[in-house]
Amino acid sequence: MSEHHKDYHGAKMGMWLFLFTEVLLFGGLFLLYAVYLSRYPGEFHRAGQDLDAVLGTTNTLVLITSSFTMALSISMLQKGKKKLAIILVGITILCAFGFLAIKYVEWSAKFHHGIYPNAPELLERPHGEIVFFGLYYVMTGLHGLHVLVGMVVLGFMVAFIRKDRVTPEDFVMLENAGLYWHLVDLVWIYLFPLFYLIL
Repeated sequence: MSEHHKDYHGAKMGMWLFLFTEVLLFGGLFLLYAVYLSRYPGEFHRAGQDLDAVLGTTNTLVLITSSFTMALSISMLQKGKKKLAIILVGITILCAFGFLAIKYVEWSAKFHHGIYPNAPELLERPHGEIVFFGLYYVMTGLHGLHVLVGMVVLGFMVAFIRKDRVTPEDFVMLENAGLYWHLVDLVWIYLFPLFYLIL
């Protein structure tokens, strides 16, 4: 029993350390954004108007929903409701897929209008707007990659629950997957106003 207890806390501590490195990564990018925003406030504002706030808001609601279903799946597993936990993790994965699909539509529209790195149309714009879209693609692209990784991890969680490798008595892997997913959602909560609601 004590060995299981030690493994549980070790796994949780390892996950928190990993999440801390992720916070440092995105924190550095947020700091870089703040520096450039202070240099080009007007140009950042004008560039932000080219983004689709409706799609950004929709994606925010999708990720908030996914955080709720993820948390609920852990609760259901703890109560021994295995099938419901699997369904809820599946819904979380579907939300993640929906997020990436919306992001694909949004990026495709930007590329169609010549707003992408090193595009001739973009390079004709003021330097601040070029910087804005550079940060936009780097930060939202990196976040999208984290969403994709999260989908893979959650897919493994579905398989592990089915095979009873994750159970009501031993659910630390699902909890850690949930922590990762909540961080991914939290990062978007910061990205959304910085790019879509910039004043």
